Amino acid sequence: MLRVGVAGAGGRMGQEVCRAVLAADGLELVAAVDPSAADIDLRQVLGGEVPDLPMSGQIDALADAGAEVVVDFTVAEAARKNLPWCAEHGIHAVVGTTGLSTADMDVLARCFNGEPANAIVASNFAIGAVLLMRFCELAAPFMDGAEVIELHHDAKRDAPSGTSLHTAERIAGARRRAGQALPADQTTQLVIDGARGAAGPGGVRIHSVRLSGLVAHEEVIFGAPGQSLTIRHDSYDRRSFMAGVVLAVRDVRGRPGLTVGLDSLLGF
Repeated sequence: MLRVGVAGAGGRMGQEVCRAVLAADGLELVAAVDPSAADIDLRQVLGGEVPDLPMSGQIDALADAGAEVVVDFTVAEAARKNLPWCAEHGIHAVVGTTGLSTADMDVLARCFNGEPANAIVASNFAIGAVLLMRFCELAAPFMDGAEVIELHHDAKRDAPSGTSLHTAERIAGARRRAGQALPADQTTQLVIDGARGAAGPGGVRIHSVRLSGLVAHEEVIFGAPGQSLTIRHDSYDRRSFMAGVVLAVRDVRGRPGLTVGLDSLLGF
């Protein structure tokens, strides 16, 4: 059995990760860490038939429980402390925390160098979202322009989402490799500031929507003379991310160093 700990276990994503680990063959949930839920029994948080496992407010609980892999769904400020600690203690990490900067990723690459711990960091663990990004990469050289619309629940802290930024990077990279630049924005008058969204990587426009009732959604619209192509992915439930999380937990020990995204885990 692979011994797994969850950091941010009291949050909405953390709770779902705990359920997924408990339900997965070959995985054992041995630690649940969340300072906001310290000393609360996991059963009180999840409900149903779950092990009698007190939640801890201290990251040391992962080492005390003998965790081999930690899944981190916290916030960037906490992850900046948690993840180097895990690397130092030889605990592999699967990271879904958003808001990590390029500088943060450079730090993680130095910490998780395969000796002794590895890490997989993904902006989105939904398999469909990973496929969307790949499809966009394939389409980008053949269309004249693209804009990204990302839609999330109203409690999401960061905008734009990490997934939308990564999507824009993939689109811009595909066009750059094809020797194509995005066409210049012809808008000359903004009636309301921000109406054209934000200029993301490579100049790809990103528009963020935050509304109650949404979970996580992304739509990419490509345009060319006389046609358009729309690629969309919708996560209606946080369970949509769990197949990717479990896949990463099972694979992280065999992937030396820092792996960014799930593409290589899916074979592309």
